[in-house]
Amino acid sequence: MEAELGEEKPVFFEGSEDDWEQQPTPDGPMTVGIDGGFVRAAHKAGFFEVIAGKSIIEFRRNDEEPKPSSKCFSFVQTFDAKPRRRLWELLKSQGMAENQQVVFLSDGGDSVRNLQEYIHPYSEHWIDWFHIAMRITVLLQQVKGLEGEQPELGQEVARELTSIKHFLWHGNTFQALQRLESLLINLEFPETLSDLTRKIAKALGEFQTYISNNEGFIPNFGERRRNGEMISTAFVESTVNQVISKRMVKKQQMRWTQRGAHLLLQIRTKALNNELEEVFRHWYPQFRAAAASAPAF
Repeated sequence: MEAELGEEKPVFFEGSEDDWEQQPTPDGPMTVGIDGGFVRAAHKAGFFEVIAGKSIIEFRRNDEEPKPSSKCFSFVQTFDAKPRRRLWELLKSQGMAENQQVVFLSDGGDSVRNLQEYIHPYSEHWIDWFHIAMRITVLLQQVKGLEGEQPELGQEVARELTSIKHFLWHGNTFQALQRLESLLINLEFPETLSDLTRKIAKALGEFQTYISNNEGFIPNFGERRRNGEMISTAFVESTVNQVISKRMVKKQQMRWTQRGAHLLLQIRTKALNNELEEVFRHWYPQFRAAAASAPAF
């Protein structure tokens, strides 16, 4: 279980695989959704990426219904010296066991993919359906313009994209990539070339590369849905909005240093996880008692 992420050391579990198999069966599966956003950098230095996510574990007690427990996390990966260690410790604090079923869902980006590697010996890593469906939706919106310019070609591309979405839903990446290749050939014929077809061909080529790069991380989404398993990081969107967007992007067009953003994110996630008081008690064991003994006005 070793990988390099800057100078960060790999994360290890104690014991051997035989020891892990002898442990009691964990309460339930743990699902970790990871997403990211971009924050304006100080001193007109463009943007930098902020990683955010949420882990959910289902606890079962006898015959009771599962009771999910969740924690959120966020950090500036290019500033944090040990981002993988931070995530590992958060999952361990939530009860992650060595023989736990752990599923990571992400958009397939390299920065997120590198973060989740080697966290757990038996983890599964999947790209989430939300990002695939969103990319296809954008492509279909572009094709609407082509239907007005070249109706037959536009309708054919729309039909093929719908078929590609169907194949990807069922995890059939081979057929999806074959259809994308055929679409690109049709769009690149000299008689169909226009500014719009070039634009759509470029977008389809980028989507083809995206699917090809993540081919090994695309499951049968339909089967997972039927089994009651998560297929999307939609449950992370609220965390991203709470941690990043509200404070740093949507309402306040502020510029941030990586250090300042990272420290604020730690406070924000501790507050959302109801752990902020525990941190203060660790730093200042008497802070509540001092407040209670203060004179009333």
